[in-house]
Amino acid sequence: MEERFLGRERELEILKRLLTKKSASLVVIKGRRRIGKSRLIEEFGKSLKTYTFVGLPPEKKMTAQMQRTEFSRQIERELQIPGLQAKDWGDLFWHLSHHVQQGRVLIVFDEINWMGSKDPTFLGKLKTAWDQSFKKNPELIMILCGSMSSWIERNIINSTGFLGRTSLNLTLQELPLSVCNLFWHPRENLVSSYEKCKILSVIGGVPKYLEEIHPEWTAEENIKTLCFEKESFLFKEFTHIFSDLFSKRSNTYKQIIERLAEGPADQQDIGKALNMKKGGTIGSYLEDLVITGYVSQDYTWNLMTATPSKFSRYRLKDNYLRFYLKVIEPNTHKILEDETVKPLGWDAIMGLQFENLVLNNRSAIKKRLSLTSDDILFDNPFFKNPSKQHKGCQIDYLIQTKYNSLHLCEIKFSKGKIGMDVVKEVQEKILRLGSEKKFSIWPVLIHVNGVTDELQNSGFFSRIIDFGELLVF
Repeated sequence: MEERFLGRERELEILKRLLTKKSASLVVIKGRRRIGKSRLIEEFGKSLKTYTFVGLPPEKKMTAQMQRTEFSRQIERELQIPGLQAKDWGDLFWHLSHHVQQGRVLIVFDEINWMGSKDPTFLGKLKTAWDQSFKKNPELIMILCGSMSSWIERNIINSTGFLGRTSLNLTLQELPLSVCNLFWHPRENLVSSYEKCKILSVIGGVPKYLEEIHPEWTAEENIKTLCFEKESFLFKEFTHIFSDLFSKRSNTYKQIIERLAEGPADQQDIGKALNMKKGGTIGSYLEDLVITGYVSQDYTWNLMTATPSKFSRYRLKDNYLRFYLKVIEPNTHKILEDETVKPLGWDAIMGLQFENLVLNNRSAIKKRLSLTSDDILFDNPFFKNPSKQHKGCQIDYLIQTKYNSLHLCEIKFSKGKIGMDVVKEVQEKILRLGSEKKFSIWPVLIHVNGVTDELQNSGFFSRIIDFGELLVF
């Protein structure tokens, strides 16, 4: 049975536009590991003559010659031309270009960061081969694809050598909740939003992780087999992510992720946790994690002037990484001994996971609130540092519109119905904002498992959004 292809309609349509061009196209596709880059390319190339070349994973003793030898072997297999010499990338690219001079052809360099990182001449010779050979076929499309987005940004997107040569730069994000819901087919209408939320709060909208779901199982059964057995897929995934992407510096990146697993932090706090001074080194590590898609840099802003602030906090936006560090890793010894794992503080952990899941799907919230991009001045998690005159303030998600309105979103995960206590919490946040005289404030509650009749009838919240609404829009 053919594997279903879910979501990515917009990205697929963008790629298909290239088929109507009258010139060759150089395309970059990047995104975190398991996000579906190769699957998208496969779907796009179904009706095209496609040649795919994949870089070797970065093992400790990997050399540039090993990458060239493997590339040569793949050319021989794809094009049926034995006996190629693998001493020079320029020669290999010439052989490939010689066989794709006519007709509609798709060439894919998958994990190009693995392929080219060991040889400083790789990208220069690829650029020369593109200029002198590949682009002479007006129907050729070349896709450069990889998980190490920061390497691609520095060496291709922002490189003067490739300036003006790329036709398209796609970064794949997690699938929206409405698409995630389809992975429960044919039981998507039988499984509760609460059950789905528990799983999605662990794995997010990462396609490969979603493919591992058993729709006929409970959330607990799915999480157990995905995370808490020594043979399970997500038990080993963390190590693969960091060894594949960050190689020798993986421990430093892991320390940053560990700090962010405790909650959002600014660069100074992260530097203190790692005993590193604020500056270029820690900044470059954080930039890598942001570009790679595991971390978000959330800027706050001045409500009165509607101008961005210089202050920002980094947030671990990848739910799997947080869940691994908070729940899976601390139980490694039990998992290896085949003991049953019952995580402590599950509700508190899931609260952070759920908040992150909602923030990663903020477009669905804005749609539920009938807000368009033209209406909105700023939207982000909001924070205001304490001062002598004012207490600090932190809002889960705040939307400021050009109509002097603030949509203050409180995100709550609970295995029971939410009651009136949440009103006091939100009233305190409104008080700390200190801006209620200028703005209309519209409190919004986003929940997963219902609210009491008393809260519903109180009229305090302008909108109460059930997580299930975000799954089906």
